[in-house]
Amino acid sequence: MQFLWKYIDDLVGKGLEWKVIAELLFYATANLVPMALPLSTLLAALMTMGNLGENNELLAMKSAGISLPRIMSPLIFITVMISVSAFFFSNNVLPYTNLKITTLLYSVKQQKPELAIRDGVFTPLNDVYSIKVGERDPKTSLMHRIMIYDHSKNEGNVIITYADSGYLKVTSDEKRLIATLYSGNTYEEMQEKTSTRKSSNRIYPSTKQKFQEQIITFELQGRGLQKSDEDLFKSSAQTMNLHQLEIVKDSLNKQLQSREKSFQKGLLSNIKQRNGNRNTGIDTKKRFRLSGDSLYNSINNFEKQRVIEVALSNVRSIKSYISSTTDELVSKGKYIAKHKIEWHRKFSLSFACFVFFFIGAPLGAIIRKGGLGMPVVISVLFFVLYYIITITGEKFARELMWQPAAGMWLSSFILLPLGAFLSYKASTDSVIMNSDFYIEAFKKAVRFNKRMNNRLKRGKSPKNQLAG
Repeated sequence: MQFLWKYIDDLVGKGLEWKVIAELLFYATANLVPMALPLSTLLAALMTMGNLGENNELLAMKSAGISLPRIMSPLIFITVMISVSAFFFSNNVLPYTNLKITTLLYSVKQQKPELAIRDGVFTPLNDVYSIKVGERDPKTSLMHRIMIYDHSKNEGNVIITYADSGYLKVTSDEKRLIATLYSGNTYEEMQEKTSTRKSSNRIYPSTKQKFQEQIITFELQGRGLQKSDEDLFKSSAQTMNLHQLEIVKDSLNKQLQSREKSFQKGLLSNIKQRNGNRNTGIDTKKRFRLSGDSLYNSINNFEKQRVIEVALSNVRSIKSYISSTTDELVSKGKYIAKHKIEWHRKFSLSFACFVFFFIGAPLGAIIRKGGLGMPVVISVLFFVLYYIITITGEKFARELMWQPAAGMWLSSFILLPLGAFLSYKASTDSVIMNSDFYIEAFKKAVRFNKRMNNRLKRGKSPKNQLAG
């Protein structure tokens, strides 16, 4: 349902076959398996041990001298097998399904591009044209404030067509998109001569063509749904297995280190080049012995202003260089973090199945409630807690606030001590989840409070005060 609501705008009205929809849903379902396995393991462990406790079967086995760890040993073996299977699924099957669904969704979005055009956003029609629409009338499909960029000359945005209104229609064979435009202009910047561009007196030639009605035909892809090449999306971290992630991580780390070294060298070279006293024949040691204030005061006001302007210009240039390079390095760091997050995700989700078993099984033995009532409620609460911690840690890791390993393993390390605590309490027949235990404890506290109040009242009676 989440997948359908998320991509409903890209699927409706495209004339897709039921096979394409079924394929999309199949791949979307496969993507949910790693997250569904921990929840299902928790629920299954709760129901299994809860049913055994509710039917007094756990009590009978313990009376026969069988300890709780021995009772749970077959379940532990099955859970280990589930965790191993989840790892192989995340490493081998999930990258394949991610690649398939990404490619198929991209192909679907390219189907009938007039439906994919959104108000106020530039939308590429093909490799040459892109279009932006101000707003669209939902009843008449009339579009207003249409802007079309023509990149056929590969010189940037030099040809722009703007129309007050118009229609877009796909031909019956779905090979062309016809745009009928009304009341607009076409602007084109002309290429200047090389000699003119280098001179200070540039003329910036351009042309303007006004029209009342104009029809433009855009070439589209072939009839029906054309699947894109999967090689376009193989560079995504979600479509790689462990071996591929290791190779890409090493390559990206080397590129980052190389860029940091080149930045340091470029910064030092930039500072040296902007040193106004270079190549003056003045000895370096002597130059640094000079007083800046005395030199500054020895020149006239015009030269002082010029020195200040040059210094400010140099500082701004270096600051801009540092800022742009810092943004680039942060972007590269976040890209590397994405690959590390996917690497740890393949292990952390599998380990979560193991952790949730040691939460669900002892908890089921303690509460002794089977069925789909209490186990479902407890499972959902624990899973919501796990999911919130997981997405929080992943968010911090993506923003480089934490290491990817810490962010992805945060939820497991928080819930693992809880599982160990519950296992200990279950093996010692604890009553921490028994409501009667807390009711009786509350009653004892109330009785103790009454006794203390009575003692205080007796201690303040008139006879005791006279005796004192």
